Amino acid sequence: MAETTQSILLLHVTGEDRPGITAALTRILGGQGIEILDINQTVIHRTLLLGMMVRIPPAVESTSVLKDLLFAAHRSELQLRITPVDDDQYDAWVARQGKPRFILTLLARRLAAAHLAAVSAVIAEQGLNIDIITRLSGRPPRVEDGRPRRACVEFSIRGQPKDEDALRAALMQTTHEHPIDIAWQRDNIYRRIRRLVAFDMDSTLIQHEVIDELAREAGVYEACAAITEAAMRGQVDFNESLTRRVALLKGLPEATLAKVAERLNLTEGAERLIGALKSFGYKTAIISGGFAFFGRHLQKKLGIDYVRTNDLEIERGVLTGRVKGEIVNAQRKAQVLQEIASQENISLQQTIAVGDGANDLPMLAAAGLGIAFHAKPVVAQSARHKISTLGLDSILYLIGVRDRDLVEM
Repeated sequence: MAETTQSILLLHVTGEDRPGITAALTRILGGQGIEILDINQTVIHRTLLLGMMVRIPPAVESTSVLKDLLFAAHRSELQLRITPVDDDQYDAWVARQGKPRFILTLLARRLAAAHLAAVSAVIAEQGLNIDIITRLSGRPPRVEDGRPRRACVEFSIRGQPKDEDALRAALMQTTHEHPIDIAWQRDNIYRRIRRLVAFDMDSTLIQHEVIDELAREAGVYEACAAITEAAMRGQVDFNESLTRRVALLKGLPEATLAKVAERLNLTEGAERLIGALKSFGYKTAIISGGFAFFGRHLQKKLGIDYVRTNDLEIERGVLTGRVKGEIVNAQRKAQVLQEIASQENISLQQTIAVGDGANDLPMLAAAGLGIAFHAKPVVAQSARHKISTLGLDSILYLIGVRDRDLVEM
Protein backbone atom coordinates (compact mmCIF):
# COMPACT_ATOMS: atom_id res chain seq x y z
CA MET A 1 0.00 0.00 0.00
CA ALA A 2 1.37 3.40 -0.95
CA GLU A 3 2.33 5.77 1.83
CA THR A 4 -0.02 8.70 2.25
CA THR A 5 1.30 12.25 2.57
CA GLN A 6 -1.88 13.62 4.10
CA SER A 7 -1.64 15.13 7.57
CA ILE A 8 -4.06 14.39 10.40
CA LEU A 9 -3.99 16.92 13.20
CA LEU A 10 -5.79 17.37 16.49
CA LEU A 11 -6.67 21.01 17.21
CA HIS A 12 -7.40 21.92 20.82
CA VAL A 13 -8.79 25.41 21.44
CA THR A 14 -9.43 27.01 24.84
CA GLY A 15 -10.29 30.50 26.01
CA GLU A 16 -13.11 32.89 26.83
CA ASP A 17 -16.19 32.03 24.82
CA ARG A 18 -17.83 34.53 22.50
CA PRO A 19 -19.97 34.31 19.36
CA GLY A 20 -18.18 33.61 16.10
CA ILE A 21 -15.14 31.64 17.27
CA THR A 22 -16.12 28.33 15.69
CA ALA A 23 -17.20 30.13 12.53
CA ALA A 24 -13.84 31.94 12.21
CA LEU A 25 -11.74 28.80 12.68
CA THR A 26 -13.79 26.55 10.41
CA ARG A 27 -13.88 29.29 7.75
CA ILE A 28 -10.10 29.01 7.49
CA LEU A 29 -10.30 25.22 7.22
CA GLY A 30 -13.21 25.35 4.80
CA GLY A 31 -11.36 27.69 2.46
CA GLN A 32 -8.81 24.94 1.87
CA GLY A 33 -11.30 22.06 1.53
CA ILE A 34 -10.09 20.43 4.74
CA GLU A 35 -12.08 17.49 6.11
CA ILE A 36 -13.19 17.46 9.75
CA LEU A 37 -12.95 13.91 11.11
CA ASP A 38 -14.19 14.59 14.64
CA ILE A 39 -15.37 17.59 16.62
CA ASN A 40 -16.50 18.27 20.15
CA GLN A 41 -17.27 21.59 21.80
CA THR A 42 -18.49 22.63 25.22
CA VAL A 43 -18.61 25.77 27.32
CA ILE A 44 -18.13 25.78 31.09
CA HIS A 45 -18.85 29.13 32.76
CA ARG A 46 -17.91 31.13 29.62
CA THR A 47 -14.76 29.06 29.01
CA LEU A 48 -14.66 27.42 25.58
CA LEU A 49 -13.25 23.92 25.10
CA LEU A 50 -13.15 23.02 21.40
CA GLY A 51 -11.49 19.98 19.86
CA MET A 52 -11.28 19.12 16.15
CA MET A 53 -9.51 16.32 14.35
CA VAL A 54 -8.82 17.37 10.76
CA ARG A 55 -7.33 15.80 7.65
CA ILE A 56 -5.17 18.09 5.49
CA PRO A 57 -4.81 16.68 1.94
CA PRO A 58 -1.45 16.58 0.15
CA ALA A 59 -2.39 19.47 -2.16
CA VAL A 60 -2.77 21.88 0.75
CA GLU A 61 0.18 23.64 2.32
CA SER A 62 -0.33 22.74 5.98
CA THR A 63 2.13 25.34 7.26
CA SER A 64 0.10 28.14 5.73
CA VAL A 65 -3.15 26.79 7.19
CA LEU A 66 -1.66 26.45 10.66
CA LYS A 67 -0.27 29.98 10.54
CA ASP A 68 -3.73 31.31 9.68
CA LEU A 69 -5.28 29.31 12.52
CA LEU A 70 -2.68 30.49 15.03
CA PHE A 71 -3.15 34.10 13.95
CA ALA A 72 -6.94 33.84 14.24
CA ALA A 73 -6.63 32.25 17.70
CA HIS A 74 -4.19 34.93 18.87
CA ARG A 75 -6.46 37.69 17.60
CA SER A 76 -9.35 36.20 19.61
CA GLU A 77 -7.14 35.73 22.70
CA LEU A 78 -7.47 31.95 22.49
CA GLN A 79 -5.00 29.18 23.18
CA LEU A 80 -4.51 26.79 20.23
CA ARG A 81 -2.59 23.54 20.64
CA ILE A 82 -1.84 21.46 17.53
CA THR A 83 -0.97 17.77 17.88
CA PRO A 84 -0.06 15.51 14.93
CA VAL A 85 -1.91 12.17 14.84
CA ASP A 86 0.11 9.35 13.29
CA ASP A 87 -1.37 6.46 11.32
CA ASP A 88 -1.28 3.99 14.21
CA GLN A 89 -3.02 6.44 16.53
CA TYR A 90 -5.67 7.18 13.95
CA ASP A 91 -6.32 3.49 13.19
CA ALA A 92 -6.60 2.77 16.92
CA TRP A 93 -9.13 5.62 17.24
CA VAL A 94 -11.22 4.20 14.39
CA ALA A 95 -11.09 0.69 15.88
CA ARG A 96 -12.56 1.90 19.16
CA GLN A 97 -15.84 2.88 17.51
CA GLY A 98 -17.04 -0.73 17.59
CA LYS A 99 -16.73 -1.04 21.36
CA PRO A 100 -19.86 -1.20 23.54
CA ARG A 101 -21.18 2.05 24.95
CA PHE A 102 -22.91 2.65 28.26
CA ILE A 103 -24.63 5.52 30.00
CA LEU A 104 -24.03 6.10 33.70
CA THR A 105 -26.37 8.60 35.35
CA LEU A 106 -25.32 10.06 38.70
CA LEU A 107 -28.12 11.58 40.81
CA ALA A 108 -27.84 13.56 44.04
CA ARG A 109 -29.30 16.52 45.88
CA ARG A 110 -25.91 18.20 45.60
CA LEU A 111 -22.99 17.06 43.49
CA ALA A 112 -19.69 16.79 45.35
CA ALA A 113 -16.23 16.12 43.95
CA ALA A 114 -16.10 13.03 46.18
CA HIS A 115 -19.08 11.60 44.29
CA LEU A 116 -17.35 11.99 40.92
CA ALA A 117 -14.11 10.61 42.33
CA ALA A 118 -15.82 7.48 43.64
CA VAL A 119 -17.75 6.80 40.42
CA SER A 120 -14.87 7.53 38.06
CA ALA A 121 -12.58 5.25 40.10
CA VAL A 122 -14.99 2.33 39.58
CA ILE A 123 -15.09 3.08 35.85
CA ALA A 124 -11.30 3.21 35.62
CA GLU A 125 -10.88 -0.05 37.57
CA GLN A 126 -13.00 -1.77 34.92
CA GLY A 127 -10.76 -0.49 32.11
CA LEU A 128 -13.48 1.76 30.69
CA ASN A 129 -13.06 5.18 29.14
CA ILE A 130 -15.25 8.23 29.82
CA ASP A 131 -15.91 9.99 26.51
CA ILE A 132 -18.31 12.73 27.62
CA ILE A 133 -19.70 14.05 30.90
CA THR A 134 -22.84 16.17 30.58
CA ARG A 135 -24.76 18.06 33.25
CA LEU A 136 -28.48 17.37 32.89
CA SER A 137 -29.71 19.28 35.94
CA GLY A 138 -30.20 23.03 35.98
CA ARG A 139 -27.76 25.57 37.35
CA PRO A 140 -27.92 25.67 41.16
CA PRO A 141 -28.66 29.07 42.71
CA ARG A 142 -25.88 30.86 44.59
CA VAL A 143 -28.24 31.37 47.55
CA GLU A 144 -30.64 28.68 48.75
CA ASP A 145 -34.22 29.40 47.69
CA GLY A 146 -35.93 26.73 49.81
CA ARG A 147 -36.87 24.50 46.87
CA PRO A 148 -35.69 20.87 46.67
CA ARG A 149 -32.33 20.64 44.95
CA ARG A 150 -31.53 18.23 42.12
CA ALA A 151 -28.13 17.48 40.65
CA CYS A 152 -27.44 15.08 37.80
CA VAL A 153 -24.56 14.35 35.46
CA GLU A 154 -24.51 11.79 32.66
CA PHE A 155 -21.38 9.87 31.68
CA SER A 156 -21.02 8.46 28.17
CA ILE A 157 -18.70 5.46 28.61
CA ARG A 158 -16.95 3.31 26.04
CA GLY A 159 -15.47 -0.17 26.37
CA GLN A 160 -16.24 -3.63 27.65
CA PRO A 161 -16.23 -3.99 31.45
CA LYS A 162 -13.82 -6.59 32.78
CA ASP A 163 -16.64 -7.94 34.97
CA GLU A 164 -20.03 -6.25 34.66
CA ASP A 165 -21.42 -7.96 37.76
CA ALA A 166 -18.46 -6.70 39.79
CA LEU A 167 -18.93 -3.24 38.29
CA ARG A 168 -22.60 -3.15 39.30
CA ALA A 169 -21.71 -4.34 42.79
CA ALA A 170 -19.06 -1.63 43.12
CA LEU A 171 -21.49 1.05 41.96
CA MET A 172 -24.08 -0.24 44.43
CA GLN A 173 -21.51 -0.04 47.22
CA THR A 174 -20.73 3.52 46.17
CA THR A 175 -24.40 4.48 46.67
CA HIS A 176 -24.19 3.07 50.20
CA GLU A 177 -21.12 5.16 50.96
CA HIS A 178 -22.41 8.41 49.44
CA PRO A 179 -25.86 10.08 49.27
CA ILE A 180 -26.20 9.41 45.55
CA ASP A 181 -28.01 7.15 43.10
CA ILE A 182 -26.40 5.61 40.03
CA ALA A 183 -28.10 4.16 36.96
CA TRP A 184 -26.04 2.02 34.56
CA GLN A 185 -27.60 1.42 31.14
CA ARG A 186 -26.36 0.06 27.84
CA ASP A 187 -26.48 2.91 25.33
CA ASN A 188 -28.66 1.26 22.70
CA ILE A 189 -31.53 2.36 20.51
CA TYR A 190 -34.18 1.31 23.06
CA ARG A 191 -32.89 3.81 25.62
CA ARG A 192 -33.83 6.61 23.23
CA ILE A 193 -37.25 5.30 22.18
CA ARG A 194 -39.07 4.44 25.41
CA ARG A 195 -42.81 4.87 24.96
CA LEU A 196 -44.63 3.66 28.10
CA VAL A 197 -44.06 4.35 31.80
CA ALA A 198 -45.96 2.21 34.32
CA PHE A 199 -46.20 3.15 37.99
CA ASP A 200 -47.07 1.31 41.12
CA MET A 201 -49.45 3.55 43.04
CA ASP A 202 -49.06 3.27 46.82
CA SER A 203 -45.75 4.64 48.18
CA THR A 204 -44.65 5.31 44.60
CA LEU A 205 -46.99 7.68 42.78
CA ILE A 206 -48.48 8.76 46.10
CA GLN A 207 -46.85 9.00 49.52
CA HIS A 208 -49.31 6.68 51.24
CA GLU A 209 -50.40 3.07 51.51
CA VAL A 210 -54.10 3.59 50.83
CA ILE A 211 -55.22 0.45 52.59
CA ASP A 212 -53.55 1.71 55.77
CA GLU A 213 -55.43 5.00 55.41
CA LEU A 214 -58.69 3.11 55.04
CA ALA A 215 -57.77 1.03 58.07
CA ARG A 216 -57.35 4.24 60.10
CA GLU A 217 -60.92 5.13 59.25
CA ALA A 218 -62.07 1.63 60.22
CA GLY A 219 -60.12 1.69 63.49
CA VAL A 220 -57.93 -1.29 62.53
CA TYR A 221 -54.76 0.53 61.49
CA GLU A 222 -52.21 -1.33 63.59
CA ALA A 223 -53.39 -4.78 62.53
CA CYS A 224 -53.50 -3.74 58.87
CA ALA A 225 -50.16 -1.93 58.87
CA ALA A 226 -48.37 -4.95 60.29
CA ILE A 227 -49.63 -7.11 57.42
CA THR A 228 -48.78 -4.37 54.86
CA GLU A 229 -45.22 -4.07 56.06
CA ALA A 230 -44.66 -7.83 56.03
CA ALA A 231 -46.06 -8.01 52.49
CA MET A 232 -43.85 -5.19 51.20
CA ARG A 233 -40.81 -6.94 52.65
CA GLY A 234 -41.82 -10.09 50.80
CA GLN A 235 -42.48 -12.04 54.00
CA VAL A 236 -46.17 -12.68 53.30
CA ASP A 237 -47.79 -13.83 50.06
CA PHE A 238 -49.46 -10.81 48.46
CA ASN A 239 -52.80 -12.50 47.74
CA GLU A 240 -53.06 -13.66 51.33
CA SER A 241 -52.02 -10.32 52.75
CA LEU A 242 -54.49 -8.41 50.57
CA THR A 243 -57.34 -10.75 51.46
CA ARG A 244 -56.59 -10.45 55.17
CA ARG A 245 -56.30 -6.67 55.09
CA VAL A 246 -59.43 -6.09 53.02
CA ALA A 247 -61.37 -8.34 55.38
CA LEU A 248 -60.51 -5.90 58.17
CA LEU A 249 -62.38 -3.16 56.27
CA LYS A 250 -65.74 -4.93 56.27
CA GLY A 251 -68.55 -2.50 57.03
CA LEU A 252 -66.61 0.67 56.15
CA PRO A 253 -68.95 3.18 54.44
CA GLU A 254 -68.35 3.71 50.71
CA ALA A 255 -68.23 7.49 51.29
CA THR A 256 -64.98 7.00 53.19
CA LEU A 257 -63.15 6.29 49.91
CA ALA A 258 -63.68 9.84 48.64
CA LYS A 259 -62.69 11.26 52.04
CA VAL A 260 -59.39 9.37 51.95
CA ALA A 261 -58.73 10.24 48.29
CA GLU A 262 -58.89 13.96 49.04
CA ARG A 263 -56.06 13.79 51.57
CA LEU A 264 -53.63 11.76 49.47
CA ASN A 265 -50.38 13.56 48.66
CA LEU A 266 -48.51 12.97 45.43
CA THR A 267 -44.86 11.97 45.63
CA GLU A 268 -42.29 14.70 44.99
CA GLY A 269 -41.92 15.29 41.26
CA ALA A 270 -44.94 13.22 40.18
CA GLU A 271 -46.82 16.02 38.44
CA ARG A 272 -43.68 17.38 36.79
CA LEU A 273 -42.72 13.92 35.53
CA ILE A 274 -46.10 12.96 34.14
CA GLY A 275 -46.63 16.38 32.58
CA ALA A 276 -43.30 16.06 30.79
CA LEU A 277 -43.96 12.48 29.68
CA LYS A 278 -47.31 13.48 28.20
CA SER A 279 -45.73 16.39 26.32
CA PHE A 280 -43.12 13.99 24.89
CA GLY A 281 -45.83 11.60 23.69
CA TYR A 282 -45.32 8.84 26.26
CA LYS A 283 -48.19 6.70 27.47
CA THR A 284 -48.56 6.28 31.24
CA ALA A 285 -50.15 3.58 33.36
CA ILE A 286 -50.93 2.77 36.96
CA ILE A 287 -50.42 -0.96 37.53
CA SER A 288 -51.04 -1.52 41.20
CA GLY A 289 -52.20 -3.89 43.89
CA GLY A 290 -54.04 -0.86 45.26
CA PHE A 291 -57.67 -0.02 44.61
CA ALA A 292 -59.56 1.14 41.54
CA PHE A 293 -61.33 4.08 43.18
CA PHE A 294 -58.00 5.73 43.98
CA GLY A 295 -56.43 4.77 40.65
CA ARG A 296 -59.29 6.49 38.82
CA HIS A 297 -58.91 9.51 41.12
CA LEU A 298 -55.25 9.84 40.10
CA GLN A 299 -56.06 9.12 36.48
CA LYS A 300 -58.39 12.11 36.39
CA LYS A 301 -55.99 14.34 38.32
CA LEU A 302 -52.84 13.53 36.33
CA GLY A 303 -54.15 12.39 32.95
CA ILE A 304 -52.95 8.77 33.24
CA ASP A 305 -53.75 6.64 30.17
CA TYR A 306 -54.24 3.21 31.77
CA VAL A 307 -55.31 2.04 35.22
CA ARG A 308 -55.12 -1.62 36.24
CA THR A 309 -55.82 -2.21 39.94
CA ASN A 310 -57.83 -4.26 42.39
CA ASP A 311 -61.47 -3.41 43.03
CA LEU A 312 -63.17 -3.36 46.41
CA GLU A 313 -66.56 -5.06 46.55
CA ILE A 314 -69.31 -2.73 47.78
CA GLU A 315 -72.89 -3.66 48.66
CA ARG A 316 -75.59 -1.37 50.03
CA GLY A 317 -73.10 1.46 50.43
CA VAL A 318 -70.54 -0.39 52.56
CA LEU A 319 -67.42 -2.47 51.90
CA THR A 320 -68.01 -6.22 52.10
CA GLY A 321 -64.43 -7.02 53.05
CA ARG A 322 -63.82 -8.79 49.72
CA VAL A 323 -61.98 -7.99 46.47
CA LYS A 324 -63.86 -8.27 43.18
CA GLY A 325 -62.37 -10.28 40.34
CA GLU A 326 -58.80 -11.43 39.77
CA ILE A 327 -56.25 -10.04 42.21
CA VAL A 328 -53.56 -7.85 40.66
CA ASN A 329 -50.52 -9.42 42.30
CA ALA A 330 -46.83 -9.48 41.37
CA GLN A 331 -47.20 -11.87 38.44
CA ARG A 332 -50.32 -10.14 37.19
CA LYS A 333 -48.53 -6.78 37.20
CA ALA A 334 -45.89 -8.09 34.82
CA GLN A 335 -48.60 -9.58 32.60
CA VAL A 336 -50.52 -6.31 32.51
CA LEU A 337 -47.38 -4.44 31.50
CA GLN A 338 -46.99 -6.86 28.59
CA GLU A 339 -50.65 -6.50 27.64
CA ILE A 340 -50.50 -2.70 27.55
CA ALA A 341 -47.24 -2.79 25.58
CA SER A 342 -48.89 -5.12 23.04
CA GLN A 343 -51.92 -2.85 22.85
CA GLU A 344 -49.62 0.10 22.14
CA ASN A 345 -47.71 -2.04 19.62
CA ILE A 346 -44.35 -1.54 21.36
CA SER A 347 -41.63 -3.82 22.68
CA LEU A 348 -41.20 -4.42 26.40
CA GLN A 349 -37.75 -2.91 25.89
CA GLN A 350 -39.55 0.38 25.25
CA THR A 351 -41.24 0.34 28.66
CA ILE A 352 -40.26 1.76 32.04
CA ALA A 353 -41.70 0.39 35.29
CA VAL A 354 -41.47 2.09 38.67
CA GLY A 355 -42.30 0.54 42.04
CA ASP A 356 -41.21 0.16 45.64
CA GLY A 357 -42.44 -3.21 46.96
CA ALA A 358 -41.63 -6.88 46.57
CA ASN A 359 -44.76 -7.37 44.47
CA ASP A 360 -43.29 -4.93 41.91
CA LEU A 361 -40.17 -6.99 41.20
CA PRO A 362 -41.55 -9.09 38.29
CA MET A 363 -42.84 -5.93 36.60
CA LEU A 364 -39.51 -4.16 37.12
CA ALA A 365 -37.66 -7.16 35.69
CA ALA A 366 -39.97 -7.36 32.66
CA ALA A 367 -39.61 -3.70 31.71
CA GLY A 368 -36.83 -2.36 29.52
CA LEU A 369 -35.96 -0.04 32.42
CA GLY A 370 -37.14 -1.13 35.88
CA ILE A 371 -36.67 1.41 38.67
CA ALA A 372 -36.95 0.68 42.38
CA PHE A 373 -38.17 3.98 43.80
CA HIS A 374 -37.44 4.70 47.48
CA ALA A 375 -37.84 0.97 47.77
CA LYS A 376 -37.80 -1.53 50.59
CA PRO A 377 -34.34 -3.13 51.09
CA VAL A 378 -35.25 -6.43 49.44
CA VAL A 379 -36.40 -4.55 46.33
CA ALA A 380 -33.48 -2.11 46.22
CA GLN A 381 -31.04 -5.03 46.35
CA SER A 382 -32.79 -6.96 43.58
CA ALA A 383 -33.65 -4.19 41.10
CA ARG A 384 -31.12 -3.18 38.45
CA HIS A 385 -31.86 0.53 38.93
CA LYS A 386 -32.94 2.47 41.99
CA ILE A 387 -33.71 6.03 43.02
CA SER A 388 -33.55 6.81 46.72
CA THR A 389 -32.33 10.41 46.90
CA LEU A 390 -34.58 12.41 44.55
CA GLY A 391 -38.22 12.65 43.49
CA LEU A 392 -40.05 10.88 40.68
CA ASP A 393 -39.12 13.56 38.15
CA SER A 394 -35.49 12.42 38.34
CA ILE A 395 -36.60 9.55 36.09
CA LEU A 396 -36.44 12.11 33.29
CA TYR A 397 -32.65 12.18 33.71
CA LEU A 398 -32.50 8.42 33.11
CA ILE A 399 -33.99 8.92 29.65
CA GLY A 400 -31.58 11.78 28.91
CA VAL A 401 -33.91 14.75 29.49
CA ARG A 402 -32.21 17.92 30.73
CA ASP A 403 -33.87 20.47 33.00
CA ARG A 404 -33.49 23.07 30.29
CA ASP A 405 -35.49 20.89 27.91
CA LEU A 406 -38.50 21.38 30.17
CA VAL A 407 -37.91 25.12 30.55
CA GLU A 408 -37.88 25.46 26.77
CA MET A 409 -41.12 23.49 26.30
